[in-house]
Order: sequence, then structure tokens, then C-alpha cells
Amino acid sequence: MRQGTIPGSTGTVHPMRLLGDPSLHESCREVTAFDSQLALLVEDLFATMYAAEGVGLAANQIGVPLRVFVYDCPDDEDIRHLGHVVNPRLVRADGVTITGSESCLSLPGVHAGTTRHDEAVIEGFDRHGEPLRVEGTGFFARCLQHECDHLDGRVFTDGLTGLRRRRARWAARRVGKAGPSGG
Repeated sequence: MRQGTIPGSTGTVHPMRLLGDPSLHESCREVTAFDSQLALLVEDLFATMYAAEGVGLAANQIGVPLRVFVYDCPDDEDIRHLGHVVNPRLVRADGVTITGSESCLSLPGVHAGTTRHDEAVIEGFDRHGEPLRVEGTGFFARCLQHECDHLDGRVFTDGLTGLRRRRARWAARRVGKAGPSGG
């Protein structure tokens, strides 16, 4: 029998900030209050991530400039990793580098080959202020690096060059014209 609530079940779904929104390119502030407002933000992030069918979501993607992200992401062995990190620091990204398809909820419809390390370690806190360490490999390591980038004001297309960058920008413009406005 499951203990507790399902993450996001008490949260509110927020509109996603899309490429072009300045909040996606600004570094987020450290969380200083581990209170009920932070607990609500974590719930809202889970609710929004699940509604958008994502595997990770950073707070600035819903317009909150705080260093918080949530994830529900498998690794390459299909082991599910579920959680959140407050004030995360990427303390290690190593192992082989792999170029794999990457996408982002703030850039709907845009996919591009992006190079990431195959191993990542994040240190931070849970919503109660307790220290935690999250280690990931494969696809989950990619997710951890992607979400940390968001909190530092970077989207995955910022690191692309040449043809990949031109194709991603073209796809973002095309989706932006066809989709809802908002950023």
C-alpha cells in the first residue's frame, strides 16, 4: 500500500514559459525559506510536469526564479528516479560524453542532438531543508544536467553549434508561429 500522497496531486498546473521568455535566461535565486510556500511550489512543479508529460521541470520554467527542480525520470536501465532538489549544485559530471536527442518543455516540438556526460551527481536539499545527494547515469544524468542548466539561465539549445543550432532555431520559430503565444 502506498504511503503519503502522489507527487503533484495537490498541486496546480501553471503555464509553461516558452523560449524567448527572459526568465529562462536568468540565473535563479537560492531558496532561503524551507516553508509551506516551498512545499506548494514543489507540488505545483510536479503537477505541471505531469500535465506536460515531461521527466523534469525547473521552477523558472513556470516563472518562479528559485533554484528548485523536480524529476520523474528513468535511467538507461529503466529504473525510475522520482524526487525534487532545492538549491542544487552539480558537483560532478563525468564519464563518457554522449550525444543524444534532447528536448525541453519550454521548447515544444524541438529536438536536437546534445552532448552530455553519462554520469552526474547533484547535491542540495529537500523541501524540508535536509541535505541530499542525487546520482544519475545515462538518461537520468542527462535530465539532472538539463535541469541544473535551467536554473543557471541556460536552455539546451544554447550549447548547440552549426547545423544543429540552425535547425533547432528554425524548429522553435516554426512551433512558436503555430503554437500559443507566451514567450
